[in-house]
Amino acid sequence: MNTDTLSDSTMKALRSLILVALGLTTGACTHVKLAAVNTPAWFGDYARITDVAYGSLPAQRLDVYKPEGVSAAPVVIFIHGGGWNSGDKADYRFVGAALAEQGWVGVTINYRLYPDVKFPAFADDAALAVKYVREHAAAWGGDPHNIFLMGHSAGGHIAALLALDDRFLRNAGVDPLSVRGVIGLAGPYDFIPFTYDYMHDLFGPETNYSSSQPINFARADAPPLLLLHGLADTEVLPRNTINLTAAMQQKGGRVQTHYYADVDHTDIIAALSIPARGRASVLQDMHAFINDNVKRTTGPSETHRAPRLEFVTD
Repeated sequence: MNTDTLSDSTMKALRSLILVALGLTTGACTHVKLAAVNTPAWFGDYARITDVAYGSLPAQRLDVYKPEGVSAAPVVIFIHGGGWNSGDKADYRFVGAALAEQGWVGVTINYRLYPDVKFPAFADDAALAVKYVREHAAAWGGDPHNIFLMGHSAGGHIAALLALDDRFLRNAGVDPLSVRGVIGLAGPYDFIPFTYDYMHDLFGPETNYSSSQPINFARADAPPLLLLHGLADTEVLPRNTINLTAAMQQKGGRVQTHYYADVDHTDIIAALSIPARGRASVLQDMHAFINDNVKRTTGPSETHRAPRLEFVTD
């Protein structure tokens, strides 16, 4: 069932309910907000394949959101946030649905969390997921040569680290050149001194701290970065994006940056949901970035179906 088939009154009621829920809390990602924005994601022209094992451990699972009738489509791998110690791909069905809506194959992943593991285990998991996706993308209608990484908050940190410190992908047996770009939403890229005490253990010992910071791996030949941040974010301060942007520019790397006024840490990811898209142009900015950086081997009509953009605002 497509959202187009819902009556205007039903959609207005859904938007009102969800926007009220979005206003209940601010700051960090909360189940209240995410549960609210997931509601319309149950409707759409996509097939959802859940809990696919990309490794042998229980946490190494992913979900696939496959649009109807695509072939050789760009593949976007989304890495959730949660401070490296919480979060689940099930909370982000609205992200997978939004990716599929654009004609991309969306993949949302889980990874091992602290305190069960410490850095860099979760980055190793994400690299292993990239390897699995690359090997199986064609079966889902995706193009293994057009893989984009995307992450919010801690997931943005992991995505950026994989792109900038290419040892993670190489150790997983992945050609770093297969990553066409990285989209970071409110990611911590330069966060020493640490905000919370547990991070000293998570990223320790102290001699390892520098290797956890994506900014230290800025380089000219990295995949292009799209860095998005809300100026009202008090959980991960915008200076993370400001500093990484400056470092990439200094190195001659490819980076685009967008800041959104009055958007907080959760608003920026909620903006991918149908009811909250009017809050920020996140999806439009992502679409332009992927369109600019996709590797075209044939004409657009031969690679994947044209995306259907329907930005819903109040």
